[in-house]
Amino acid sequence: MNHDVTNQPPPLTGANAWRGDPLLVQLAENFSAAVRKDLDAHGRFVLSQEAQDLARLANTETPKLRTHDRQGRRLDLVEFHPAYHALMRRSIAVGLHSSVWENGDAETGRRHQVRAARFYMTAELECGHLCPVTMTSASLAALMASPKLFREWAPRVTTRKYDQSQKPPVQKTGLTLGMGMTEKQGGTDVRANTTKAERTAGGFYRITGHKWFMSAPMSDAFLILAQAREGLSCFLMPRLLGDGTGNGLNFQRLKDKLGNRSNASCEVEINNAIGEMVGEPGAGVKTIMDMVTLTRLDCAVASSGIMRAGLAEAVHHARHRSVFGKPLIDQPLMQRVLADMALDVAAATALSFRLARSFDEAASNRGEAAFARAMTPVVKYWVCKIAPPLLYEAMECLGGNGYVEEAPLARYYREAPVNAIWEGSGNVMALDVLRVLGRGRGLFDDVLAGIERDLGGQSGVGTAGVLRAAMQVAASDEGSARLLTEQLALAAAAAELRRLGAGRIADAFIETRLAGQWRGTYGMLDARHDARMIVDTLYPAN
Repeated sequence: MNHDVTNQPPPLTGANAWRGDPLLVQLAENFSAAVRKDLDAHGRFVLSQEAQDLARLANTETPKLRTHDRQGRRLDLVEFHPAYHALMRRSIAVGLHSSVWENGDAETGRRHQVRAARFYMTAELECGHLCPVTMTSASLAALMASPKLFREWAPRVTTRKYDQSQKPPVQKTGLTLGMGMTEKQGGTDVRANTTKAERTAGGFYRITGHKWFMSAPMSDAFLILAQAREGLSCFLMPRLLGDGTGNGLNFQRLKDKLGNRSNASCEVEINNAIGEMVGEPGAGVKTIMDMVTLTRLDCAVASSGIMRAGLAEAVHHARHRSVFGKPLIDQPLMQRVLADMALDVAAATALSFRLARSFDEAASNRGEAAFARAMTPVVKYWVCKIAPPLLYEAMECLGGNGYVEEAPLARYYREAPVNAIWEGSGNVMALDVLRVLGRGRGLFDDVLAGIERDLGGQSGVGTAGVLRAAMQVAASDEGSARLLTEQLALAAAAAELRRLGAGRIADAFIETRLAGQWRGTYGMLDARHDARMIVDTLYPAN
């Protein structure tokens, strides 16, 4: 029987991810007019029906591995749906893979922040294709350890042209770079890698071994770690040789991942592949650290973006859905749940952009350099950790409507854990914080001085004192590393909200996150905090 559909929210498409995000607009207030105009156009695209369809198709029509052709010859090809290529083409055209390495543009001095704004909105749309985008941008940092390789590869990476053709790198109009670090027996412990690299004539190496988790296998070249005579070293390994034949990379299978489905990740056997060393012999871990730092920033920015998208769905639903005779958005308990989540999303976003700002200013400001080094693992830890539970809570706001694959929240929820796991899991991040603390306590002194200054008053003094005490404990108790890491993240997020002039929003975050109030789920705001104001300020009605 036909019937009218009532009390269901209209599609969220047609809005603008830029104009509808007052915090993002504020974070970008010092960008040039041309950049802000570009961000406005990007925000309109992100919430267009066309873009949403591309995101959906890229994740339902997943990559397929073709190991051999019909005559039995090796192919080692991964085929993607055209929607994936369309997303890649768009992101590369706007420079997400290269803008921080380009010269002579209006973004000089704030390139990481401008890129973060674009990356953040793109993550609201679709995160899987951002994996090769991130790896390409970050890999250039590692290549800087070998100026000759950087001069050869960087100009072909920064063309802002997406070329999916199966050609040798020298014949393509644009290149992407991947990375393969982990192996079956070691995982995060890359020093346990067994892949071997033997030097040959002409300064090249022959590489033999395997990689257990190599994402974006259609990249044009990969940074990998292998054991040379001098120890674990970094190498650049093309996928195809100059004559178009394969370079000994035999893809075994694609990982059947929980999320991140648009992006292929594979297991690969490496058979006598040709590579060039990047950086100094035996200094593989040191060589990749600048690259890893950039990928961790992207993990935080992307997690902030996907949380923003998920909560925007929940707020939109609450504004257009009536239950028990009145809109959900007018019901006190729902208001407090939404507002409580909005505080975390705002704090995560502000903190991620704070980290991007430190990257931009590190070269000229000691305090910013200290923040970049000491706080990168802190920011990555906390922002990526809170994404899965927050997105679950956003899904619950929609009830059954959220728990179906047609709803983007299902994809967001499956995507959420990946940034917390990749590029250093929670324990790895916490241990990195301890390493920095052990080697450069002065870095944290600079960070705490900034937090104390931005929080101001007794709140700043008290918080800095708590953090110093936590550092003292962590110096002799490795098991307390997560406690210190989370406290640092909450304090830095609160300080940044205060610095941004977030007023009652900052007050609510500080009182509920730093004051020791018991909380296990969302919705724990009390009546002192204006929940409706928080939601309407951060998520204005269209």
